[in-house]
Amino acid sequence: MLVYVIGHKKPDTDTIVSAMAYAEFKKRLGLDAVAARAGELNPETKFVFEKFGAEPPMLLENARGKKLILVDHNEASQMVDGYDEAEILEIIDHHRLGGFVTAKPIFVHIEPIGSTTTIIAKFFFNREFEIPADLAKLMVSAILSDTVIFRSPTCTEEDKEVAHRLAEIAGLKDLEKLGIDMFKAKSRIAEKTPREIILTDFKEYIFGGVKVGIGQVETVDLSEVEAKRNEILREMKTLASERNYGLLIMMLTDIINRGSLLLYVSEKPELFKEIFGRVYELEPRGENAYYIKGLMSRKKQVVPPIQEYFK
Repeated sequence: MLVYVIGHKKPDTDTIVSAMAYAEFKKRLGLDAVAARAGELNPETKFVFEKFGAEPPMLLENARGKKLILVDHNEASQMVDGYDEAEILEIIDHHRLGGFVTAKPIFVHIEPIGSTTTIIAKFFFNREFEIPADLAKLMVSAILSDTVIFRSPTCTEEDKEVAHRLAEIAGLKDLEKLGIDMFKAKSRIAEKTPREIILTDFKEYIFGGVKVGIGQVETVDLSEVEAKRNEILREMKTLASERNYGLLIMMLTDIINRGSLLLYVSEKPELFKEIFGRVYELEPRGENAYYIKGLMSRKKQVVPPIQEYFK
């Protein structure tokens, strides 16, 4: 029975590496498992795989008729095409439950932690399974990515402990430098069109019947992306019209100074302030733009106020 272990669409480093790591873990337990991906690698993930000479998992464009284990997501809008005609066996994740319904009981493991890869590393450690150095290098990178080099509010002490334990296995010394090099590779704003900037790390949600899109760019130099702000906003308006978003948000996150410039497009002009003004101190930064100090995480700091508003 071949089982595909796969992460979400628009894959990031954590979703790619957690699929690889969990497929390896399941093989140790005797399951015929193979890692897969639901989209192309982003620039950061390409950098990591090229740096460590690793091969990415196979591309699975449609999962119809296949057996799946989902990692790093559980919302239908983020799943590989054909998931509704596949058999989902397990979910390993660190996100909110998104209302996905299965036909029969399945194994679900979700923890409020910074990275899905951290969860899977703990599975290896608990079973006393050896993690190869080549895989450990990728796993460290995935944790650095999803915890924003341990700066994200989603990061826990377990993420840090696991990352440093993996770093010892991998022979990696300077995790700060590795993380900054990864984020430099990920942003590369000058090389991207406005639409590519918006959609590189992008997720869709449904809240109270309202379709919401949230993109994020994490950079070590916010001025580079701010220079394209007007172009990005124009493209956001086009995208919101094309896809019928009631709210579209673009997070431009400064990982060094720990804050985000949020651009937004909404069918209701005051919607953004109504949602976030109750929770954060908003610094106006021009048309449809606010800066929020300390805001780093889409999952922990942006999604929950929207979800609460649309209850």
